[in-house]
Amino acid sequence: MFQVVPSIFAADFTRLGEDVRRVEQAGVKMLHVDIMDGHFVPNFTMGTPITESLRKFTKLKLDHHLMIEDPDTYAPIFIKAGADCVSVHYEVCRNLDRTLHMIQDLGAKAGVVINPATPVMLLENVLNIVDYVLVMSVNPGYGGQTFIPRSLDKVRQLVRYREERRLNFSIEIDGGAGLENIAEIARAGVDWVVAGSSIFHAPDATQAAREMQRIAHEAISIQV
Repeated sequence: MFQVVPSIFAADFTRLGEDVRRVEQAGVKMLHVDIMDGHFVPNFTMGTPITESLRKFTKLKLDHHLMIEDPDTYAPIFIKAGADCVSVHYEVCRNLDRTLHMIQDLGAKAGVVINPATPVMLLENVLNIVDYVLVMSVNPGYGGQTFIPRSLDKVRQLVRYREERRLNFSIEIDGGAGLENIAEIARAGVDWVVAGSSIFHAPDATQAAREMQRIAHEAISIQV
């Protein structure tokens, strides 16, 4: 089922609770939480106190994207803090099979992330393990970047793999999604669209999230 997943990286942290309530009113089911270590990506963001606070404040699913060099150490910590879904980068996992199974064994859904320069074919041996695949449609580390159109070719390739092998992983995309391209993204076969600036920097975050969902669902319905 198609979902818009607001990224709190773009929210106003002085009014985070209010921003979360706004997107809850739009009917979203999940929040995206970007974790950056300042090494794998040139930025540094939230630690476990944010996750713990969100878990106490909202019942929405918490989708954690670990942009860090040591996911094996920190994935368990974020799961304990309240993460429901945890995705790790293919580019940093030395034993990806083991890492994904560890996340699942701890009770969370396990995702694998690929950067814009990483081909989908490298994931062939874990597609029967993962709960979801996150395709980066910008280079990770900063919000507000321009969407990379060729990312949708990766999405279509993943859709083919999923259909041919009768697998059931979800496909997520992150970076540059907005009202101007959400229909194309949805038609490509994406299940979860991460949206940060296009929601939280809009005049009305509730309306922005609702409108993105409306356009996407209409695009899918017309396609069918």
